[in-house]
Amino acid sequence: MRCLLSTEDLSEARRSLEEKGGDRVRIMVCGDTGCLALGGAEVRRALDEEVQKRGLAGRVEVLSTGCHGFCERGPIVVVKPQDVFYQRVKAEDVPRIVELTALRGEVIDELLYVDPRSGERVVQEEKVDFYRSQKRIIIGEIDRIRPGEIEDYIAIGGYAALVRVLEEMGPEEVIDELKRSGLRGRGGGGFPTGRKWELCRSAAGQPKYVICNADEGDPGAYMDRSLLEGNPHRILEGMLIGAYAIGSEQGYIYVRNEYPLAIENLHMAIKQAKEWGLLGNDILGSGLNFRVKVVRGGGAFVCGESTALMASVEGKRGEPRPKHVHTVESGLWNHPTNLNNVETWANVPTIINRGAEWYRTIGTENSPGTKIFSMVGNINNTGLVEVPMGTTFDQMIYEIGGGIRGGKRLKAIQIGGPSGGCIPAELTGTKIDFDALRELGSMMGSGGMIVMDEDTCMVDIARYFVEFLKEESCGKCTPCREGLYQMGEILRDITSGRGEERQLDLLQELARVMRDASLCALGQTAANPVMSTIRYFRDEYMEHITGKRCPAGICRDLISYSIDPEKCTGCGRCARACPADAISGGKGEPHEIDLAKCIKCGSCYTTCKFDAVMKV
Repeated sequence: MRCLLSTEDLSEARRSLEEKGGDRVRIMVCGDTGCLALGGAEVRRALDEEVQKRGLAGRVEVLSTGCHGFCERGPIVVVKPQDVFYQRVKAEDVPRIVELTALRGEVIDELLYVDPRSGERVVQEEKVDFYRSQKRIIIGEIDRIRPGEIEDYIAIGGYAALVRVLEEMGPEEVIDELKRSGLRGRGGGGFPTGRKWELCRSAAGQPKYVICNADEGDPGAYMDRSLLEGNPHRILEGMLIGAYAIGSEQGYIYVRNEYPLAIENLHMAIKQAKEWGLLGNDILGSGLNFRVKVVRGGGAFVCGESTALMASVEGKRGEPRPKHVHTVESGLWNHPTNLNNVETWANVPTIINRGAEWYRTIGTENSPGTKIFSMVGNINNTGLVEVPMGTTFDQMIYEIGGGIRGGKRLKAIQIGGPSGGCIPAELTGTKIDFDALRELGSMMGSGGMIVMDEDTCMVDIARYFVEFLKEESCGKCTPCREGLYQMGEILRDITSGRGEERQLDLLQELARVMRDASLCALGQTAANPVMSTIRYFRDEYMEHITGKRCPAGICRDLISYSIDPEKCTGCGRCARACPADAISGGKGEPHEIDLAKCIKCGSCYTTCKFDAVMKV
């Protein structure tokens, strides 16, 4: 390590790092939170031990990287330079990986991904169907570098955008480049990034602050976490460029306390950047001064809202305030403040390096570039996905996601987080961008995408998100606080069989009031799940209200269970699983359910291997 005193020093360091390399075999182990939960740490330890035991330290190098994206198949191991892609690796597989693949160059068939359409085993990562239709501009670097090593980032071109900015561009030129790129905020609002930077730069007053919003609270979303865990220096570089353009000397990264690995890697990256002279005073001899501090949030969903987040950074309760004056003019401690989310900052170095014109060739006219989604739910291939704006839901689900799990029918896609909307299966040909989603009654949000199959109850989904938002509302303003409570009560009535048709009109009236009168975006958009499900699945609401039945068999008060005597073998599995002793019958004889005792837990339904238990 050495402290870089100029842009020339950084360029020289990069050339030196690029020349290193050699002919060593590199075994890349996914070390993000998802793969660690599946046993990735044990795989990494086993690899280290095996390499040490065989005396291969000079020939084989084991590296922990960030997320490879295909989370459904973790832990993931890639052996380079052959780029052999192994999935669902266990510690006991390690000796064969080292002996056969690392040393002999042979492939272990049973660890390869099998294409479900052709049945063929796929050797290289880029040929796996999950990756083929993606355009991994931002997350494509993560599985190539160690997040704890600044040298890896510099070697692949890291901080080159900062060098270009400091050597060739003035602050206004940087802002103009961002404006021409058309980059829109990836945190959900979609506000033009360059325009926001311009407003903050021109705002009166000093000091000015830049903030990275990493308070990712949407259920099922982990895009920002993966970027911070896998490539924190990319976010720091984006913030450095933003600080230069805006005229800021202090930055903050507000990250959820539930992301311990992301926090650890961020602190490490900041420490290394300081040691290398990329943070602090007179960065690379340019006169730019910039420091970054990590602030841990307490897990309040509302702190994803800009003013609530800034209140939390100030040490106050995380509550929003009216935006009569925008935060670019009066934000943190009443000073001009520019807030962007993790993915937005991560896009900045790419735009500077490749140019606005190149960036605009990707995506759509009004939504250029790529978008990162966490695709979860009832789909075969869950994981982290980066695609050009304008990609259709069909492409996401069937080309990348591998279709619906269990061969079931797609019912809906929930996108945009708890305040997003539910898109029905018949609209999956829609191209995904900011404007198209808004027209459908949804929103981009930060990029969480939940795929739902035919066994999903859309009324229950609306109830779930309303209950989530009710718990997460700060309660400061009446429309949000009381509106969510009343919505929750109405949806509870409908899912329990007490609903009335007039309540659908009341839900829509509540939604209008909340949208027009709530203090912040949480309340203003909170009704989206309800309104979108009423819009596209009104018949399902009516089944609950007039038919007193849940077509999906989810709402407990509207279903009952029975046993088909023709299919029942009398094995007794259902009776043993029943916590209420509601099932009776002799061994080898058809069983029966006492509906008076049945608590509708569904244990009998999930336990029966002969499809004898039916939902009625």
